[in-house]
Amino acid sequence: MLSTPSIHFLFIVFLGILSLVVLFIVMVLFYSFLQYQKSLRASVWLKIINQKISETIVYDEKEVLSDADFYKFSKIPSFRNLFLQKLIDSEKKFSGTAKDKIKDLFRQYDLHHEAKKKLYQKKAYLIAGGIEELTVMDSKEDATKISTFLSHPSSQVYQEAQYAMVSLKGFEGLDFLNTAKHTISEWQQLRLLLSITSIPENSEEKIKDWLQSKNDSVIIFTLKLLRKFQLLYFYSATMDLMEHPSDEVRIQAVQTLLSLENPATIDSFIEKYPDQPVEVQSEILKAVKASKDRISTDLLKKELMDNSVPGIKVVAAEGLIALGHQEYLVQLAQDDSSSEELIQIIKHALLEKVW
Repeated sequence: MLSTPSIHFLFIVFLGILSLVVLFIVMVLFYSFLQYQKSLRASVWLKIINQKISETIVYDEKEVLSDADFYKFSKIPSFRNLFLQKLIDSEKKFSGTAKDKIKDLFRQYDLHHEAKKKLYQKKAYLIAGGIEELTVMDSKEDATKISTFLSHPSSQVYQEAQYAMVSLKGFEGLDFLNTAKHTISEWQQLRLLLSITSIPENSEEKIKDWLQSKNDSVIIFTLKLLRKFQLLYFYSATMDLMEHPSDEVRIQAVQTLLSLENPATIDSFIEKYPDQPVEVQSEILKAVKASKDRISTDLLKKELMDNSVPGIKVVAAEGLIALGHQEYLVQLAQDDSSSEELIQIIKHALLEKVW
């Protein structure tokens, strides 16, 4: 049997455990209550903020009534952060006058400081968020500070910094391409291209250097820039890239050369075609198909008959159709000496033409 002291000890242990459980339950309930209060407060604040944004967009400045309560709330740090985030989200959804009015709210409530504070945080997502917010606010005075994040180890941060520099400084903001070591993703390239609205005079040397970059993605982005602004001056430099070690660079060069519309392009493609990798050959055939230049007829016929790669044969057949050689293909498909593969490729190409 257990002695009385042992029972007493066990009872004390039981009470201790029970007390801890009760304390834990109380803490959980208290935390849940605080979270509920926080959620409820945020919900109320969001309604106030949404109303403020709506009134600002819909009504003229003179018609918007002064809101003393909103002004009081705007002094609360957590409210300001929520207001800032909501403005960022709203700015992305609107354009024109509405967008300008949202930017006015940034300045009116001096939210610039909330965004700038984030640049001094350690967490990457906070820094990136701060850069995004300053970019949306068109805070050109912070471009120098933002530029220091172009070499940040976090891709989230340096990509946002790249976009910010271009958004705030235009073409000049692309100077980071001179030293860019990371791959610029297709999505990032698109963002940057959309932000460039013009190419200043005397930019030839910069662009020439980018076309000679050791970073393939910088070259590819630059080629897209040439296409967007039809920079014919760089036709020869682009043609030289047909010898670049990267297949993707060559493919982009083909697309750019076709876009620049030089009468010598198709001849050059035909000349360079034999020495190109399969992927680049396919792109060249797509280019001659798009050009509908009859000088490429012999090349297309040769590739359809002699090339062993089915994908090349398909593009060649489609190219011949684009040049108006349907009858030639029909006769070839009816020829008893034609292989089953060739017949199927021709039928596929003809069917695509019908659709």
